[in-house]
Formats: sequence, structure tokens, C-alpha cells
Amino acid sequence: MADRSVCLTLGHGRECLCYVFNSSPGKPAVKMAWYHKLGSGLAGLGNHEMATYRYETHLHTAEGSKCGISSGAEFARYFKTLGYAGIFVTDHFLNGNTTVPQELPWGERIERFCHGYEVTAREGAQIGLDVFFGWEYSYGWAHFLTYGLGKDWLLAHPDLLAWDVLQYCDRVHADGGAIVHAHPFREGVEIVQLIPDKMDAVEVVNPGRSDKANRHARDFAASFGLPGTAGSDIHSTRPKRRCGVACSRRLTGPGEYIVAVKSGDAVVFDEVQS
Repeated sequence: MADRSVCLTLGHGRECLCYVFNSSPGKPAVKMAWYHKLGSGLAGLGNHEMATYRYETHLHTAEGSKCGISSGAEFARYFKTLGYAGIFVTDHFLNGNTTVPQELPWGERIERFCHGYEVTAREGAQIGLDVFFGWEYSYGWAHFLTYGLGKDWLLAHPDLLAWDVLQYCDRVHADGGAIVHAHPFREGVEIVQLIPDKMDAVEVVNPGRSDKANRHARDFAASFGLPGTAGSDIHSTRPKRRCGVACSRRLTGPGEYIVAVKSGDAVVFDEVQS
């Protein structure tokens, strides 16, 4: 039996909620995908049906993030079992909840920081899962997922932590990187810091945040004409809910991910385990 789908349009044609009810044993009972194409009309249900390559965009390993529970290799095997095409390892950077000691020389700190990604990438290469590099840069409670730059870029900028947040954004963009504002609204955080002109996209669905916080994130993205994306912000291989994006073709790197998000080809999905 094929999965059953119901499509509900909200927000004057700017948003589409697509509820997909799985009928296959072992799959989540209910799958919800929210997606939009700001300024270019409503994305139809057909986009969901064509988007076959699924990606986790926000992931923390035990090797790189203090909050991480599962190892990078465990994550690779987990997402391969789920049929994902790839994952992005985005451990907390050195100004966040990192496992890397602050007193080490810069080069050693970067080597240790990249270890979680490298462990995951090795396992992914062995089992056929694409693993891409990124990180979550912190500015107080504002967290920015950074994609498209690598270890060499980090090693070449030992003064990075001395930059202010605006300089950081400008340097990332100047060198071809991209920035997504992760969970811009958080419960219990009274001072919300938004930098819309420096963002490439906004994480509009994060399972760790309340429905209200995610709704504010969608409103923020819509108000500034920014595309929306999603990520599980996953810390272990036993999540109750998974979010990510699905694309119509396989990505070859983080740069293509951002292109897909901006073009509307990256369809947001949100799954709740039965």
C-alpha cells in the first residue's frame, strides 16, 4: 500500500503543510513536511514526492560536542540504516559547547575539533553515506550553522575567535561559505539576537524547540525573505523526532546544499517516531 498524503495550505499561500501517513511497517506513523518558496509561489505536493535524497543538517558527535551522546561512527550507521543520502556534522565550535580544551595551541585545537567529523566521514565512506563538514558557531545564545569551509580555512585563521560576529559572517561569505541561523528563538532566552542581512537561511524547524519558537523562526524567515531549512539538532541515535531536508538530486557538497535551499529544491521534513 502506498503512503497516504494530505496537503493543507496555510498563510495566504506562503506555507504548505503536507502530512504523510506511512502505511509500511517499521516506519514512523506520521510524517509532516513543511516547505515554502518565498517570492516564487507555493511548492506543490509533487516536490515532496520527487525529493528522494534525504539529509540531516544539524548533528553533534560525542567526539566534538559536550552535549553529544553517540559517536560519529554510530551516527553514520544509524542514518545509513534509515536510507539517508548524507549528513552534515556540525559540532559546537571552540566558542561553544566543545570538548576541545581551550589551553591548547590553535592548530591542535582545530585538529581535535575536526575529529568528530573525520571519524564520521571514514565510517560513511565505508558504508556509502555522504558526510559533510560544518560547525555551529556561537555568539551568546545565537548559534550559526556554518557550511562550505574546511579544516584548512580554520587553521589559516588563528585569530577567528577575536572577530566580532559581523566580521565573522563577512569573512565566511567572502571565502565562499554560508550561514544558517539555527533555532533563532529559544525558550527562556530573553535577549534574542537576529542578523538577517548576514544569513543565507533560517532553521525553521528544530525538534528541540517548542512549536511557538519554530513558528517565530518561520515568521522571521518570511519577514526577511530568507529560505527555511530544518535539522534535528541530533545528539544521539535514539531521537523521538527527526528533521532535515530532502532534495531531488544527490548533493556533492555543502555548497550544493545551500543552492538547493535557496532554489526551493530542499524540502523540509519533520518525522515523529511512532
